[in-house]
Amino acid sequence: MINKTKLILLALTALIYACGEKSTNTFSKDDSKTELLAYVNPLMGTDSDFSLSNGNTYPAIATPWGMNFWTPMTNKMGDGWTYGYDDKTIRGIKQTHQPSPWINDYAAFSFMPVVGDLKYKEDERASYFSHKAETVRPDYYSVYLADYDVTAEVTPTSRAAQFRFTFPETDSAYILLDAFFKGSMVKIIPEEQKIVGYCRNNSGGVPENFHNYFVAQFDKPFETTHTWGDNWSLLENSTDNKGEHVGAIIGFKTKKGEQVTVKVASSFISQEQAELNLDREIGKDTFDETKEKAAVAWEKELSRIAVTSNNLDQLRTFYSCLYRVLLFPRTFYEMDAQNNVVHYSPYNGKVEAGYMFTDNGFWDTFRAVFPFFNMMYPELNTQIMEGLANTYKESGWLPEWASPGHRDCMIGSNSAPIIADAHLNGLSGFDKEILLEAMLKNATVSQGRPVNSVGRAGIDYYNELGYVPYDVNIHENAARTLEYAYADFTIAQMAKSMGKEDLAKKYYQKSLNYKNLFDPETNWMRGKNQDGTFQEPFNPLKWGDAFTEGNSLHYTWSVFHDVQGLIGLMGGEEGFVSKLDEVFNMPPKFDASYYGFTIHEIREMQIANMGNYAHGNQPIQHMIYLYNYAKQPWKTQEKIREVLTKLYTPNPDGYCGDEDNGQTSAWYVFSALGFYPVAPATNQYVIGSPLFNEVTLQLQNGNTFTISASNNAMEHPYIQSARLNGKPFDQTFISTQVIQQGGNLEFNMGKEPNKNWAVSEAAKPYSLSNEK
Repeated sequence: MINKTKLILLALTALIYACGEKSTNTFSKDDSKTELLAYVNPLMGTDSDFSLSNGNTYPAIATPWGMNFWTPMTNKMGDGWTYGYDDKTIRGIKQTHQPSPWINDYAAFSFMPVVGDLKYKEDERASYFSHKAETVRPDYYSVYLADYDVTAEVTPTSRAAQFRFTFPETDSAYILLDAFFKGSMVKIIPEEQKIVGYCRNNSGGVPENFHNYFVAQFDKPFETTHTWGDNWSLLENSTDNKGEHVGAIIGFKTKKGEQVTVKVASSFISQEQAELNLDREIGKDTFDETKEKAAVAWEKELSRIAVTSNNLDQLRTFYSCLYRVLLFPRTFYEMDAQNNVVHYSPYNGKVEAGYMFTDNGFWDTFRAVFPFFNMMYPELNTQIMEGLANTYKESGWLPEWASPGHRDCMIGSNSAPIIADAHLNGLSGFDKEILLEAMLKNATVSQGRPVNSVGRAGIDYYNELGYVPYDVNIHENAARTLEYAYADFTIAQMAKSMGKEDLAKKYYQKSLNYKNLFDPETNWMRGKNQDGTFQEPFNPLKWGDAFTEGNSLHYTWSVFHDVQGLIGLMGGEEGFVSKLDEVFNMPPKFDASYYGFTIHEIREMQIANMGNYAHGNQPIQHMIYLYNYAKQPWKTQEKIREVLTKLYTPNPDGYCGDEDNGQTSAWYVFSALGFYPVAPATNQYVIGSPLFNEVTLQLQNGNTFTISASNNAMEHPYIQSARLNGKPFDQTFISTQVIQQGGNLEFNMGKEPNKNWAVSEAAKPYSLSNEK
């Protein structure tokens, strides 16, 4: 049970801490009502740009997995870096669906209050602001717009939101609705104090009939109505406009301190559905009532994991990361007039029945985000699996990077481990047969793929040769081979659990294809030509080329399912550990010639001072846990604690690379608990070094699981002994089923490594070679 007195005191401490530190300004006086929200800093990771990512995040003002987020815009319309912590002006507060600056946004529109001379063009209307007069929480955003003496506030629901603008005394107060470029429409209805319309902006992945329909209901009569059309052409005293880029302006007189409230909702289905969403999710609620509901929604989810710690920064980092894990994938379904679950399909342009989720790159999130959902949110993940089945029915393919439809980004076949892991963790209620059919289509069919990232590029070569060749003009071929091999393993695991033994046997064998790229001369993975010779010249420090956003030192470890097999290839445990150590002990040298410049992922590795370990990008994030497989778990414990305490902080520069839809955050959340899902679809978590004195998981089945660590401290990262439900625990893995049954895992920590704990053969986590 969480110590509420301690949390209230810590929350008050957090308030004092925030007021004196420029990096946060996240807490407000009523935070004791929603204790865990006080720890969340949505500004974590926002001190980023193209050249260096400290997260590449923006402050998402949203409810968990909301259909719409809201965020202040410091950069221009269409700029993927929509909010920069060091920027000085705000152009508006926009509805956003952006999962990443690299993928960019879609269906965005914004509100902006101005006073005095009418400034509606994007550059002219921007107002100076300060983080000292900005409150940023998941459930609420407020900022003082200094040029207009206006305070703007917003609080969200999933498909709607409320704005509140506090104006000075003026006879020329305006609120602008910018419907953005790439096709938009606005209609002002003065007699109803309403603006309706749509926006169509997108960055790809949408059908021709894509629209985001919106409705904005004001609580003050309009005295002025203008619109603007293409090229910012003002049409005075007008009430409607349609074109490439249009917007609406309403104006009125205000008294000092007068507040104007706007209730807004949107829909991907229709204008009528937008009105229905507004009525359902806000209705007659006041701004403060909507804010309270958003706070309750967040507190409900954050409190599923109760952490005991006297380290305020670690509490703030943990709950800020947990907030990021709970944002994506995005709900992309709505409830029709009969309360049926329906969605606009970003794949076929029709309104279809059933669930749909989007804005996710499985190359990132298969590693820890979806295993986290299986542990803490199996009901949600069941709906996500239904959504994947719907995507297959509507597009003929599983998604790999959806935003909102198929996008050509990243590599692999990582829908397979997500589906298999859900199934093997006992989730039901979705069509496993059709999802297995879809997984097999990915693994066998080369024709008709909607974009290169969907299905498997080079699959015919892979199935014929056992690898994707280096010299056939398929980029990142070695990385693809390794990821396909792991996907094949997960297909085998799912087929076996469904009684399809022959199919399982075939794909277990295919999962050993990783061996085809292992170069025994260097003990690294290496691109291989179609004739069976290895690529020449070979520099294991070369980023890109045969690999994806990394080099051979990073991708060699992508044998999630058969680490023992990789140990065998390297000549045994001593050679394996030596290669692991080499990555950390060497200087951060690199070869960026493939890109022609130093990409941000390289720079983030270089400045972290952990050798060639590149935690800021996903391919290597499981690597530290691999010491467990070679009977040196103390090295895992030492390095996990180093990453937890050095590479994450609850500040605008708090990540060491792209956050990426919750994955880098999920690594922190899992690792802080004391374990991590190295190989999804094996039903195991691999032990690390628990960060907190005690953590209690409130599981969805009603059980609780507690992880405690006695004698824990910053300088005590090493496990001395452990007990599971009161009995000695001497292994470096714990099954997912054990967690779900509830119970207690107790660690005793120390300053020096215990090299006798969990070093037997039986203590090692799952490897396919060991099972055979």
